[in-house]
Amino acid sequence: MWQQLGIALCLVLVLEGILPFLCPQQWRSAIMSLARLSESRLRLIGLASMLLGTGLLYLLD
Repeated sequence: MWQQLGIALCLVLVLEGILPFLCPQQWRSAIMSLARLSESRLRLIGLASMLLGTGLLYLLD
């Protein structure tokens, strides 16, 4: 199980690095836009992301 968790974390790092590598200016602009959002909006986005990820894992397994 630890090996699979390590693989998953490595894949997250690869996926997270794609956008800043391919289009750094647009990525920076998106990050600046996110920084201006309220905490409640960021929490809602985080919750939606976690629920979407959990749902997709459930469907794929």
